[in-house]
Amino acid sequence: MPMQPAIALLEFDSIAVGIETGDAMVKRAPLDVIKAGTVHPGKYLVLIGGRVADVEEALDAGRSTGAGHLIDEMLLPDVHDDVVAALVGGRESGTGEALGIVETTTVAAIIEAADAGVKGASVTLREIRMADGLGGKGYLLFSGPVAEVEAAVEIGTGRVDEQVVASRVIAQIHEEMDENLLDDGRFRKLLKDGS
Repeated sequence: MPMQPAIALLEFDSIAVGIETGDAMVKRAPLDVIKAGTVHPGKYLVLIGGRVADVEEALDAGRSTGAGHLIDEMLLPDVHDDVVAALVGGRESGTGEALGIVETTTVAAIIEAADAGVKGASVTLREIRMADGLGGKGYLLFSGPVAEVEAAVEIGTGRVDEQVVASRVIAQIHEEMDENLLDDGRFRKLLKDGS
């Protein structure tokens, strides 16, 4: 996904409504990006990107069309480059004195928390994991100096307070635990690979 000045995401509890809504959104305004599809557990996500005014216009169409089935939404009018990189699967290796973890109930919330945290503190956004294999939840990992990681976690969770499942800051994470985080993170895969 190329860099966009604005992105928005709508998260639905109905696949049919999600597809209809994505169609209404792309018909309402010219968008540079529309990505849509299913995630666990039976949710449908629509991610759009483009100029701020166009994204806002399409988002309004999405809210209207998907009303009653919208679980969560987010709009980032000036999305941070690190968030875009993490959304397409970019992962950063562990660096820094501390690891920050934020876990949310929705995909929209974890993206919003990541953007707020990385903009508000001098941290590395190591990874964003979304929905699949997580029961629809999301989590992110920040790393950096302890005070900066604490700030990023506080800012990120403060932005999406109602959707936060848990958050933690771990100073000096053990090397073996950090190696597990650098892998896929899925327990069965770790066992299967014998790592």
